[in-house]
Amino acid sequence: MRPKRTRVRAPRLLSAVAAATALLLSAPAAAPAEAAAPAPVPGSLTPYTIGAVYTAGVSSGGYMATQLHVAYSGTVSGSAAFASGPYDCARGSLPTALNACMDTTQDLQLAQLEQTTRDWSAQGLVDPISNLAGDPVYVFSGTQDSTVKQPVATALAGFAADFGARVRYNRTTAAGHAWISPLGPNSCAVTQSPWLNDCGFDAEREMLGQLLGSVAAPAAAPSGSLIRFDQNAYAPGGSAAALSMGDDGFAYVPKSCAGGATCTLLVALHGCKQGYAYQGFGTRFVEGAYLNEYADTNDMIVLYPQAAPTATLDNPNGCWNWWGYLGDSAYARHGGKQIEAVMGMVRALRGTTPPPTGGGSVTLPSVDAQDGYVKAAADGSGAAVGTLEDLYGFALGRGTDGRVNRTLLSFDTSRIPAGKQITRAYLSVTRSSGAGDPWSSPAGNRLLVDVRTGCFGGCAVEPSDWAAPATVPGAAEIGAFSSGGAVSTDLSAAALAALDRSGTTQFRLGFASAPASTAYLFVNQAAPVTLTVEYR
Repeated sequence: MRPKRTRVRAPRLLSAVAAATALLLSAPAAAPAEAAAPAPVPGSLTPYTIGAVYTAGVSSGGYMATQLHVAYSGTVSGSAAFASGPYDCARGSLPTALNACMDTTQDLQLAQLEQTTRDWSAQGLVDPISNLAGDPVYVFSGTQDSTVKQPVATALAGFAADFGARVRYNRTTAAGHAWISPLGPNSCAVTQSPWLNDCGFDAEREMLGQLLGSVAAPAAAPSGSLIRFDQNAYAPGGSAAALSMGDDGFAYVPKSCAGGATCTLLVALHGCKQGYAYQGFGTRFVEGAYLNEYADTNDMIVLYPQAAPTATLDNPNGCWNWWGYLGDSAYARHGGKQIEAVMGMVRALRGTTPPPTGGGSVTLPSVDAQDGYVKAAADGSGAAVGTLEDLYGFALGRGTDGRVNRTLLSFDTSRIPAGKQITRAYLSVTRSSGAGDPWSSPAGNRLLVDVRTGCFGGCAVEPSDWAAPATVPGAAEIGAFSSGGAVSTDLSAAALAALDRSGTTQFRLGFASAPASTAYLFVNQAAPVTLTVEYR
């Protein structure tokens, strides 16, 4: 049975990308509020006695708070979101993020978002959606917020209610785009740095009251410890920067929790331009969110993960990933790089997995001489080896010749260090070209990854590989992507066990259903597919 949870308020999202930067530039920052947290001390995430987990965030952090709640509803018992919209609103598309999930010039299609969530739940890509029934959800949208307009937040409230959550929606406060806090240096209606606004009421009491049921009055000043820890230890692949996350994360631990009390864990997610590593912003969100004061008197640990800007236009404002930047097509579900990093932190604090000390990863390129693709009629007859690999890459889906293509990839998995326990593995692919959308032909089609210990036949590609039995069929899935790169969901536990630690492991990529008409893509013409294996 899942423990009942706590709610927290979320900081602001601000604009999602450079294209929306103008929305985030405004008047100069007001003077910072008096520090509301002790100076951070170096440390690590160690286990505490934690009874329930909640998420809260603002803007991009609000979207991430909802993503964590839906994807891992078996662990997360409720969420709070300021100035953000419904789950997977962007659908992996930046234009949709800007036009439907911040502005209202495009219909965000709430019914379709809800159906996708049900489908992902049925496929095991998110935790069972039935977990959301009865969960507390808090939604805040200021009437003066022109960055994420109120109908978008209203859709989030509707999404949560449609899945049976208990929703409290504050939509009458004349607030701009910001985290609302009595410690905020800004007046209520503005939208400007540091995006901490004082609206004359205690929004944290309102939010935490919804999540926890009731809360004790806050402490006059925090008296616990603010731990600064290394986020690289929790980043898939070992590099936080590669996920647009900072090296440093923070956790506020009250004395009661450090002393063994059963405590709630609140994951508090800042908005764009509010991360520790963004242009010297530092710990202003950690200090001004007015959460540490409540933590002391309510036995609550507050985890403050940190996103960071990229040097490229992928994420220059240090937003959390809610539209699929850096090619992470699984950003909103199991296997999403940032989601898994944050969940690794949660597990470390709960003591449900060992701390990630001594872990590592290896990224293996596919073996070019043993890679290729095969084509056959939809029923598998007339199979033949494809011949366009050098020109276009590996084919998937139904080509112009009416044949259905599947791709074969070989990896030397003997390079995984001996004596290590494999904890996670996933494929990374890059789109070269294509036509049509094989994921929607038929609707809901899935690009699946089969795993074979050793080789499907001989290790060189041969016609019989099209239908040869797999050791673990459907071991992972690659979501729809129309450009750039994508990563698969994590390999299943059975597939991890099937990796040949002494030789070769082959993978076969193919759509679950044959597209009804021409719809295909080519992948990795110029570079090999890679298999990343994490271990401890």
